[in-house]
Amino acid sequence: MADNCCQSENEIMILSCSGGSNVGQLSNQAAVELTQEGFGKMFCLAGIGGRISGFVQSAKDTPAMVAIDGCKVGCAKATLESAGVPLQHYLVITDTGVEKNKNYNLERSDIDHVKAAVRQVVGENMRPEVAPPASAGGCSCGGTC
Repeated sequence: MADNCCQSENEIMILSCSGGSNVGQLSNQAAVELTQEGFGKMFCLAGIGGRISGFVQSAKDTPAMVAIDGCKVGCAKATLESAGVPLQHYLVITDTGVEKNKNYNLERSDIDHVKAAVRQVVGENMRPEVAPPASAGGCSCGGTC
């Protein structure tokens, strides 16, 4: 999975609901931003639901995963269970105090709240380290580049 010695092999797969409510969209936006921040990598939950073999196998093989559902309906969880993918870390946004509604104008404070909740569920000790860039003299992480 790592392209160079400075990347973590313990990348977190992020699977998010993207349902038709504010909490579904909060799930998706948090997954996007966590990926951009290097916390993990967002993967395609729809591919797992569609039983695309490579997607399902990747989800089964990943060492660390978090599924984010917007509400108690639990579409992400049901998708994983139906595909035979073991649930590892799991968050339901409405369980964190965010009310479900049809307001798609997401608030920055809600996005940050969801991202913090995901980090807490996964546990900061599992977070892949974001390595500094390699120096001109070799690999900055001490590995062999």
